[in-house]
Amino acid sequence: MFSIVSNNPLKPGELAGKRVLVTGSSRGIGADTVTYFAEAGARVVVNYRNKEARALKLVAALEANGGEAIAIGADLTDEESLGALFDTIKSSYGGLDILVMNASGGMESGMAEDYAMQLNRDAQVTLLNTALPLLSDGGRVVFVTSHQAHFVHSNVETMPEYQPIALSKRAGEDALRAMIPQLAERGIGFVVVSGDMIEGTVTATLLERANPGAIDARKEAAGRLYNVGEFAAEVALAAVEPVPANNTRYVGDVSEFTA
Repeated sequence: MFSIVSNNPLKPGELAGKRVLVTGSSRGIGADTVTYFAEAGARVVVNYRNKEARALKLVAALEANGGEAIAIGADLTDEESLGALFDTIKSSYGGLDILVMNASGGMESGMAEDYAMQLNRDAQVTLLNTALPLLSDGGRVVFVTSHQAHFVHSNVETMPEYQPIALSKRAGEDALRAMIPQLAERGIGFVVVSGDMIEGTVTATLLERANPGAIDARKEAAGRLYNVGEFAAEVALAAVEPVPANNTRYVGDVSEFTA
């Protein structure tokens, strides 16, 4: 049985009539985030790359809970696939009000050497450019990243296993930030949500596999780590609360990175 998350930070009906796409939302942070939106009354798009069964199960659970959702598969690094994603959104919902750019990667096996940069930078820029004609004036774009990527150029050492992902995520963030003036012309807000390592994510699992003890070491250094549901709640709030200073919402302590 697919469970619906608890402790939704959004109010029932708060997003009634809103149309939301969360990339990479068949599991983990994306799945909890899209669930919060659906429970708040939004019509949501569950996006997946190859986890169709999981995405359909989530849609069924959301619908059983009174929500409105559709599942659409797309490889964000493939422009044709990306175009088909937005064609389906347009025909189903007519447009978008909130875009959450959650999908990322780079630690998967069997991918091209530059896959992290393809997905975390190039595909994100193409994604936003493709979404813009469908985004409503006054809408919101949220880009999800990590402290290790957001502060990759600080004096805090990044785990070697995560370095390619961190550099590509930061490159993606910089490229998207360059589009803020264009978004502002239409009143579209842009928010980066940066969090520490999140317990229970695929990335954390892969890091632990590559570097046993890494997550416990990071937890000890940070004091605590957010879990998937807690971090997803912050992502959901970033889509509705006022745009913060520097367009960045920090989740967890950043003093180590800014010292």
